[in-house]
Amino acid sequence: MHIFYGKAALTDYLKSIKTSNFTIGFVPTMGALHQGHLSLMQQSMQENQATVVSIFVNPTQFNNPEDLAKYPRTIDEDIQKMTDLSPEIILYAPTVEDIYEGQTVSQSFDFDGLENQMEGKFRPGHFNGVGTIVKRLFEIVEPTNAYFGEKDFQQLQIVKKMVAKNDLKVNVIGCPIYREPNKLAMSSRNTLLSPKEKEEASIIYKTLIEANSKFQKNSAAAVTNWVQKSFENNPDFKLEYFQIADEATLLPCLRKNKNKNYRAFIAVFVNNIRLIDTISLN
Repeated sequence: MHIFYGKAALTDYLKSIKTSNFTIGFVPTMGALHQGHLSLMQQSMQENQATVVSIFVNPTQFNNPEDLAKYPRTIDEDIQKMTDLSPEIILYAPTVEDIYEGQTVSQSFDFDGLENQMEGKFRPGHFNGVGTIVKRLFEIVEPTNAYFGEKDFQQLQIVKKMVAKNDLKVNVIGCPIYREPNKLAMSSRNTLLSPKEKEEASIIYKTLIEANSKFQKNSAAAVTNWVQKSFENNPDFKLEYFQIADEATLLPCLRKNKNKNYRAFIAVFVNNIRLIDTISLN
């Protein structure tokens, strides 16, 4: 397996293997890899001549220092999982210095309002950090295609907007959410849950499924009120937000329009572990 800890060595290697019509798939991650990440890599390998995976816990997208400190870091296990999947995967595992060159600050972006909803409301500066690191990684790797899971659907829309506004030559591909057997969306943070908490967290997906059913006959406001009351009756979980939004603009649904696609978004704390999920409502 090819492993690079510095961008200069990585770019030199990629230049050496590129030929005409050569495509590079890219899967950016923060490590603590799970089957969801591996499914993105599998799709990339099927669709490209080379696949690059980055592992970098990006400090500028954490507004909470405690969240950054406790984010799981399992580089040895991650390398083993990728090697088992394919020894042809190219890993880029940079240091903060290699990425930020002594200036660990976010660039400011205008995502046409996409950044002001949901995650943006509760995590100030988060999407400037996301935009900064993804743009930097795209400039280093120069991928043909980049793969992102739809669990972070707001992030996916923001990355697409950033690519369009900066005229970057990369195709951003959203991939289906990979779920645990109990339908909890796979996340690196799931490793921080106890077995009991992990099992009980299935309530998040069950709530989304029920919300979808109710939304077919009720208003977004009525469904939101039902979700909020459901979590008030469950003290083991703290609902941070639930929102039904237009998939394109991410603006809250105030009145249903049959010409729009809607999606439900949720963020829940389980013993101070923050979990998010989303499903299409169409």
